[in-house]
Parts: sequence; structure tokens; C-alpha cells
Amino acid sequence: MTAWTQEAMEKRLVRYADLKGLRNAFIDARTPGSDQKENFTIIGPGVSENPAQVVHIPEAHGFNVGAARQPFGCTNSQHSHLTAETFIVHTGRWRFLFGPDKTDGYIDAGPGDVATVPTHMFRGFSKLDEGTGFLFVVLGHDDPGKVLWAPSVFKLAEDHGLKLLKGGKLIDTTLGQEVPEGAELEQPPTPEKLRELATPPMSELMRYAIGGDAIAGNPNSPLAGPGVEEAPVIGDVDAGDGFRAGPISGHWKHDFTLRRLRLETGAAIPMHARAEQEVIFVQSGTLEYSWDGGKLILGAGDTLTVPVGLMHAFRNPASANAIVFVIRGAAAPAAPVFAENRVAAE
Repeated sequence: MTAWTQEAMEKRLVRYADLKGLRNAFIDARTPGSDQKENFTIIGPGVSENPAQVVHIPEAHGFNVGAARQPFGCTNSQHSHLTAETFIVHTGRWRFLFGPDKTDGYIDAGPGDVATVPTHMFRGFSKLDEGTGFLFVVLGHDDPGKVLWAPSVFKLAEDHGLKLLKGGKLIDTTLGQEVPEGAELEQPPTPEKLRELATPPMSELMRYAIGGDAIAGNPNSPLAGPGVEEAPVIGDVDAGDGFRAGPISGHWKHDFTLRRLRLETGAAIPMHARAEQEVIFVQSGTLEYSWDGGKLILGAGDTLTVPVGLMHAFRNPASANAIVFVIRGAAAPAAPVFAENRVAAE
């Protein structure tokens, strides 16, 4: 059995201030309006096309965790994913645009809001307001595959010296890099492929987004208690811990569950363990995480991955509510196991 020392647990914590991003992670890195975006790979290999991308925690979780940081007006170009892509808005106001030409509709979101986008359709996103904003992103599966770009992205990239090889490697000709002999370039999607990636109607896509003020706690959560609320956000199926599917569930598989914890000042969740991966992202406030080997204090924007089966507790030591998003690495998470018997709130 692993002894989780303070030092070992600190390696599982990625603080916002320590994030290492990349501005040329993708083929659209020099496209006007997209050249100021930063891409982050926090957990898992991610989908970056540049091998220089820093992976903070490479351990396989069954899903990937990344992030994007962009200033006002900056755009992440239209692309499609093979697995789930879920956005949690940490800061700023954002517009998620749909379709290969951004003409199939959009959803606007602000801090605390969540939007998840179906697989096999084009999406992009732009920062709407002044200042820099941060998106926390969850991608499905250990290997989320590579990004498929809209046709216009290829032309703009070539105009600025970037080429994409089959397999997803980016070649920057402005740095003297050359396409290897015998290597094939990735080609824009054909008209037939574009038809396969048709955008669902907006009436459907709107069901895959929820405002932070509409996220409601589940009183039957085993974690619920005085000053503690656990709320469902994404759940494709009924789970084993008192949660029904929804409020967001898609026609595609997420293969993870998203919840939101709210702890009032001084509120605590006693020692318990989970049977699946558990990743904590602090949206706002302060969270104390403790286990038999020590404790960590997390602030807004920090990410922690909890070892499977480790007994741990949460507490809010600050004067403001702690709002925390939790990714559980199963479509139907099991109930937590408490160190001492505890009855779920009625």
C-alpha cells in the first residue's frame, strides 16, 4: 500500500500560478486572432500537436484535463474531437461557436457555467470581454485522439508557415523545420466528411450547457451535510451514490461524471475514500484537503488529483464559500466509503 507523504501529494497538485502553457500548440497558432491563446495539459497527454507541450501529470486517469487561457477577442479555431470535450468557465465571458464556418449557432457562458460539446462536430471559442480568461477543459478517455480542423484553418496555417503531418505533429517552417522525407501532410476534411460532422440543432446543443446559478444540490448525496452541498452537472447514467442521470447527459459517452461541491465557512466532509479517479478543481474560495499523511490548502484555479482508495477529508477554512468542481472517473461512480459510519442526508 502506497504511503502518501506530503511530498508525494504535492506532486499531485498543480497550482494555477505554476501552470506551464504553450502558445504554438496547434496549427492555428499564428492565425490572426488566435496567436495569443495559451494551451495547457494538466493531466494526461491531451491533444496538443506540439511535442514541446508540458504535461504536468502524465498518469492515466481515464480522461484528460487541460485548459485554455485567452485575452479579449482571442479565438480558438473551429475543430472537432473524437471524445467528449467539457468546458468549465473559471474566469471571463466566452462564446462557443458551432459549425465549420461558425455559422451554426453559439452559446455564451461566464464564470461558473459549464458547457459540453458533442463529439464529431465543429466547435471553437472566443473570449468576449476585456482582460484574460481561463477555461478548465475535460477530454474523454486516456487517448482523446487528435483534433480535426475545419478547412479554413489549413489555409490560414499554410499562409503563416505551419504544416500538420498525418498523426498530428506540427511543423513550423519559420523555425527552419522541414517536412520529413516520405511524410504525409494532413489534408482538410472532404465535403463528405463535413456532412458526417453536421452540427446538431441548437435546441439540442442548448441542453448541453448549464449556468452556475442553475446547478442545484442533491440532498441525497452521501457527502451532503451541514454547510455542504454536492450538485450533479454531467451524468450520462444513474450512479451508485444517490445521483440520477443529468442534468446534462449526451447522446455520446462522456465516461466521466462532473459534480460541484459547495462548502460554507467551516463546513467539512469527513474522511472517505472513492473507488474511482477524483480530480478537484477549485472554482472559487479556499479548500483544505487532508489525509493521514498531511494536508494541502488549495486556492482558486488549483487542480488536485486524489489517489484512488485514499481516505481523505475536505474543509473550508476561509470566510467565503468554497466552490469546487469534481471529475469522477466513471460514468456511474460508486458511493464513497467513510472512515466512520455516516448516513446520507435525507
